[in-house]
Amino acid sequence: VQLQASGGGLVQAGDSLRLSCAASGRTFRNFHGGWFRQTPGKEREFVAAINRNGYASTRYADSVKGRFTISRDNAKNTVYLQMNSLKPEDTAVYFCAVTQILWAYVDDTRQYFGWGQGTLVTVSS
Repeated sequence: VQLQASGGGLVQAGDSLRLSCAASGRTFRNFHGGWFRQTPGKEREFVAAINRNGYASTRYADSVKGRFTISRDNAKNTVYLQMNSLKPEDTAVYFCAVTQILWAYVDDTRQYFGWGQGTLVTVSS
């Protein structure tokens, strides 16, 4: 599976953005989908994940819980990240990837593959 994130941009604090992650290759519906972000000099960090079934389970980093929502459309081979109430500390390059790891470990960045180019989100204060 290869993925490509899009939808980033420059916004002000409090604004919203929706990121999209388009998948190609192997059957997308067989994988959990995840969003991650990275800033210069820091490791890539987990943001959110969604179960392969879509409606079943989601997980969020504490820093985005209540503000971000992950969703997927298996018919379109796409995972979304709706980001509301954006803060300057959300500024980062956002990436998406997939995994088949047990759901209990879905926040482990090392278990993911299919990384493509990220999309830059910049939140000004």
